Amino acid sequence: MVGGKAVATQFSGQSSLVNDSWLTGLQFDLREAGPRSFAGTPWPKVSVVIPTLNEARNLPHVFSKLPPALHEVIIVDGHSVDDTVATARRLRPDVRIVKQSRSGKGNALACGFAAATGDIIAMVDADGSADPGEIPAFVEALLGGADYAKGSRFATGGGSSDITRLRKAGNWALSGLVNILCGTRYSDLCYGYNVFWRRHVPVFGLDADAPAPADGTRLWGDGFEVETLINIRVAQAGLKVEEIASYEHSRIHGVSNLNAASDGWRVLRTIFVERFHYSKKRSERASAARLPARELASRSR
Repeated sequence: MVGGKAVATQFSGQSSLVNDSWLTGLQFDLREAGPRSFAGTPWPKVSVVIPTLNEARNLPHVFSKLPPALHEVIIVDGHSVDDTVATARRLRPDVRIVKQSRSGKGNALACGFAAATGDIIAMVDADGSADPGEIPAFVEALLGGADYAKGSRFATGGGSSDITRLRKAGNWALSGLVNILCGTRYSDLCYGYNVFWRRHVPVFGLDADAPAPADGTRLWGDGFEVETLINIRVAQAGLKVEEIASYEHSRIHGVSNLNAASDGWRVLRTIFVERFHYSKKRSERASAARLPARELASRSR
């Protein structure tokens, strides 16, 4: 690696190669407190949003891997019945606790994004599968010009010790479908480790305030399909996306709420609805917004 070295970092009993040379350069230093800069630009404020639901046993490990000098760490709790909130406050007294307004991972992220005040938002799972120590690599991509840094287990240097053959095949098929329909080049559609500039949150179109439906169903985007929804909307908005190699580790404690079959079908439905229905509605609204200007121009001729 140019100007640096590959070092092994331990996380959940696994090793991954990370180029850490840029962390200790004269212009960019994440390892010590104090002002930071990158090529003369002040170091941006980074908010980390972590959705939780009964993750008290996993938080000590996740928090220990967070890089120093973060602007804020936001726990969005889905009404946990264990000591998740108390554990978060004990581990990090400055943590911000946000109660999600409805249910589901998508709603938790919407609430966290709405509460974040940093320049950059990093979305990190609380089960220990994503390594928070990789956040600087994502931030580096944003400082280099990307709007949205997308984690990928299948980019060169990435990997997973948790994905099954079924999930891998499903992700490959769904990624390929989105690439064909949306003109993207995603290698890992369903991975939820992403970092982006907060100013782009409106592009996601997530609703943090609406009440839960009375019939017990979820609002669009409130479930595990949220990553797919965001990735498609980012692409259709024309944002500059850079994939970042990431290693997914096995969940440390507890059982995942993800169901490969039912959530896979939900993701498939999301792809078609987002590509054809919602994109058409957004185009119609954009055309309507431009109509008065066109009419005015025609009348002035």
